[in-house]
Parts: sequence; structure tokens; C-alpha cells
Amino acid sequence: MQDFGLDFRLALLGFGNAGQAFAALLEEKRDEIRSTYGRNVIITAIVTGSRGSIVNPDGIDTAEARRMLREDGVFSPDFPGYCDKTAFDVISSPCCDAVLELTPLNIMSGQPAINHILEAFAAGKHVVSANKGPVAWAHKKLKDIADKKGLKFYYETTVMDGTPIFNLAEKTLNLCRITEISGILNSTTNYILDEMADGVPYDTIIENGRKRGFIEADSAMDIEGYDAAAKLTALLNVLADADITPDDVDRTGIENITAEDVKNAESRGMVIRLVCRGKVGPDGEVTAEVAPEEVPAGSMLACVRGTTSLVSLTTDLMGTISIVEHNPEIEQTAYGIFSDVLRLLQEV
Repeated sequence: MQDFGLDFRLALLGFGNAGQAFAALLEEKRDEIRSTYGRNVIITAIVTGSRGSIVNPDGIDTAEARRMLREDGVFSPDFPGYCDKTAFDVISSPCCDAVLELTPLNIMSGQPAINHILEAFAAGKHVVSANKGPVAWAHKKLKDIADKKGLKFYYETTVMDGTPIFNLAEKTLNLCRITEISGILNSTTNYILDEMADGVPYDTIIENGRKRGFIEADSAMDIEGYDAAAKLTALLNVLADADITPDDVDRTGIENITAEDVKNAESRGMVIRLVCRGKVGPDGEVTAEVAPEEVPAGSMLACVRGTTSLVSLTTDLMGTISIVEHNPEIEQTAYGIFSDVLRLLQEV
């Protein structure tokens, strides 16, 4: 344990909804962190793509930074520490002890987040990532580098927000071998399929979903199964040492599912869900699939609705364990980042 009050400095790459919610949680819990862990956690750098950047070695007033973005949409040039530094400028500078990779996901390559993390490791910085791209596309490489350098690399938020999936396996399933991973990991497809079952026209579903924040402007990443494939890949890479990429997943989305398909399934007592399945064979061969399936209406998979997610881990010693995250909000995403930062405080 470090001396009471010693600063632990964070650089945030990205300051969208998750980053701002994390900052608010840190503001709320700062005194409790200090009394529990003997460290004073401060944010010394925030880098954004279009809203400006802030670097202040004494700590940024994140409440004011959040207010400014909420009301003005950008950081004011008058804000203490305002600058035009890039992510790589900040990562390589001595202003932080850990880098939080919170930039928007590039689901097709994991970049530039992967390079951000490589640069952080080169600079001797620990990393917390809420971006699933690096874990899906380059987990083994990044983990090997971190281990060789004695650095920490955590990413609990990348699948199911703050639900402790990776920590569960690492900390409590000692000597268990995970042989199968399955579940429903994309809430957008849940929403669309449920609305179709209720008879809502497809265009109306998409329009309403965008208004309510369920569906992005470009919905293809969800509807065509890319997001689910990236999450399944991340789970397999971390929990089963798979070393695969999303390109290795046999992926089929729900873009060709019609209202008639949904009604026909319903007439047979079935529900359509976009299901993720990954298996590790006795020889270590990994297979991974994302595809729509008909599941019995009373089954656990059928009961996953709205923004709820489910993952089941099948092990050789503990059988199958299932974890459900019920209708998370942005606060749960923030907690995933927060829990990884607390883990850093315990271990570095």
C-alpha cells in the first residue's frame, strides 16, 4: 500500500458518455477511495477527437469539464490546461500513471485503440480499456507485452458493461477450464426482434430505437452481428486463450429475419434471438458462431429482452454458470471502468 494521499494519475482517451459517467463516479467516491486505498486518484489529461484536450498535472476539474460539454459541446480555450495535444502526445508524456482507452470502437480493426495501448506500454503506463476492439483483435499480443513489462492491462467493461465476467473467471474459477461460451450479447437485436414480435413495422422500430438511444445512426454493426462477434471473440480470447479475431467467427446477423419469420416461430412456441456460441475442442481448436436461433419461449435465452444481456460459461469442474445483466444504464459501464481502476490501486 502506498503512502496515504499519494496521487494516482489517469489520462482519459475519449470523454463521451462512459468517460463522463466514470468521471462523475470518481468525483463521488474520491474521499472513500482515499480512505480505503490510501491513494488520491486524479484525472490529469482528457483527450477528445473534436472537443479539445485538457492536460493539467494538478488534476482537472472534471465536474466543470462535464458541465462545459453538456452546455457548450466543447471545452473552452479558457479552461485551465486546454491544449491541442493528441492521444499519442499525452500517452508519451509524464503526466499520467495509467491510460484509460475510451475512444470510439473501430469494430473492423481495433485501431487506433490498439496503437494507443502499445504506446502506453512502451511508455511504462498501465492500461484500462473500455474499448473491445483491442481485446478482440490483439489480446494475446497486448497481454504478452504487458506481462513482459510488468504492467497491468484490464478490460472488464468491454463485454456486458460492469458485470464481472473476466474477474469471475480469473479470481474464482481456479483451475477450471472453460470449454464453451454462449449467450446473448447484443441488446439492439433483442429490441428489434421484440418489437417485430409486437407487430411494429421495421422502419418504425429503427426510427424509435434511434430516438431512444438503442440504435446507432449506423445500425449495421449491431444488426449484421459484428458487435456480437467482437464480444464473443473478446470472451474467447481472454477466458479460453483462443487468440482469434472477429474474422474467425462464423457470423450471421438478423438483417434477413422478417416479421413473418418471427410470427411463425411464435406459432411454434419459439422466440428468435441472436445467439453467440464458442467452443474449445479437446485439441484446443476454437469454433465461434453468431447467428439467429429459434429458442423455446420459456427458456432463459428467450427471457433476455431489451438491453439485458446473458453469458453462460461451461467449465470442466464447475459445470455451467450463467450471468445476467439486467437493463444496464451508462452508470454500469462507468462502474466497469471504475472497478478496473480500483484493481490497479490494489496491485500497483
